[in-house]
Amino acid sequence: MSTPGVRNGRLIDAALRCYPPRWRRRHGIEAAELATLLIRDGRPAASIAWSYLLGAARTWLTPRPGRSLSAVAAALLAAACLLGFAAALAAETTPARAASTSTQSPSPHPATPCHLTQGTTRDRSC
Repeated sequence: MSTPGVRNGRLIDAALRCYPPRWRRRHGIEAAELATLLIRDGRPAASIAWSYLLGAARTWLTPRPGRSLSAVAAALLAAACLLGFAAALAAETTPARAASTSTQSPSPHPATPCHLTQGTTRDRSC
């Protein structure tokens, strides 16, 4: 089982890999360091990763001189894939919900179906 720090690091790394290679070469190390500091200050890693995913989509979708329309269409497809990837990561990082341990007071009515108790003195409410 991985520790939360390792899991957070993998989540941030996965989000940063969504940026174009040129952006990662220029800003990747700084962005990873910033994420580490933000997590250390108490900001959830999923929030940081989501922010990075949105930034990656913006980076891919911002037209640059010389980029053809087909490249922009490919970037739109990549953005749609990123959203699916983000949803998968979010689902993976949410903790499993344990069964409720709260106890309820016993019901005044038994759990026996009405058709089994009709005609008896035990239950006249059916």
